[in-house]
Amino acid sequence: MLDERIEKALNVQLNAELYSAYLYWAMAAYLKDEDLPGMANWMENQAKEELNHTVRFYKYIGERGGRVTMEAIERPPDSWDDVLSLFEDVYAHEQKVTSLIHALVDLSDEVRDHATSNFLQWFVAEQVEEEDSAAEVLGKVRRSEGSPQALMMVDEQLSQRVAPFVIIPPKV
Repeated sequence: MLDERIEKALNVQLNAELYSAYLYWAMAAYLKDEDLPGMANWMENQAKEELNHTVRFYKYIGERGGRVTMEAIERPPDSWDDVLSLFEDVYAHEQKVTSLIHALVDLSDEVRDHATSNFLQWFVAEQVEEEDSAAEVLGKVRRSEGSPQALMMVDEQLSQRVAPFVIIPPKV
């Protein structure tokens, strides 16, 4: 059975993961409007990953005898000053998610919930990858600043990304 504070915190994170997917879809729509389909593809795949994270939290809460509570999802922005500011926001958002995951680990350690701490280790490692990926793309976009040709090359590179969309994740 989940500790009441852990259950509440896991539900907050589940809803934060949904917001992340929502945000990345908003970013994908903006990028499509900017005629950057490769970057939009990268962002759509990012949204799929966030939905996979949501499902992991959903299943874990249920497996531990908790109750999933869905909250209203905040409306994300729908425009940015430019592509660079959008990817700066992506990187900042991933850093924020990392801090949320770390706070969950701290809480699980505080209440001595070893199973939840173990479950969260996957997310700790995942956030290292997420931040690295966002930083890599941000760096490419920064280096392409002022060169439409370079931006198109980055767009083409990002069109290659394919993220699996898993409805039911493997047991953790």
